[in-house]
Amino acid sequence: MAGVLGVGRTALRSALERVGRGWGSIQERRPLDHDLLEGPDAYIVVFDAPGVRGADVDVRFVDRTVEVRLERDREDRDGFEWIFPGRGRELSGSATLPADAEVTPTGADATLTRSGTLEVTIPKDAAEGSVSVSEEESAAETDDAE
Repeated sequence: MAGVLGVGRTALRSALERVGRGWGSIQERRPLDHDLLEGPDAYIVVFDAPGVRGADVDVRFVDRTVEVRLERDREDRDGFEWIFPGRGRELSGSATLPADAEVTPTGADATLTRSGTLEVTIPKDAAEGSVSVSEEESAAETDDAE
């Protein structure tokens, strides 16, 4: 009986792993969700970016479109093994600004927030280029500095 349970458990884990990898692959093909906000002096595009570090973010601005590519790692946990690796690792998305938008990447800013979003602020003007990315300090880093 123990042999049958072991085979069943192995089959279930194998199936869950395949389903998880499939789900992660679907996430990687689906564009990142975003919000687009307009203020008097700039636009802000907010992308979902949970589990991402600043070094793993690429933000570009081309022809009124903000293009974002994110890579995130799945951290191994001591004493645990992967059963359902369901989160996509390489994510991307874009947001096109309104047709009448005149913006410039000069002075643009991208910030990874502690809440798991990437906020890209683009001042109003006109051109193309790349955007630098910074990370908000975590609460622990802020406490250490005091």
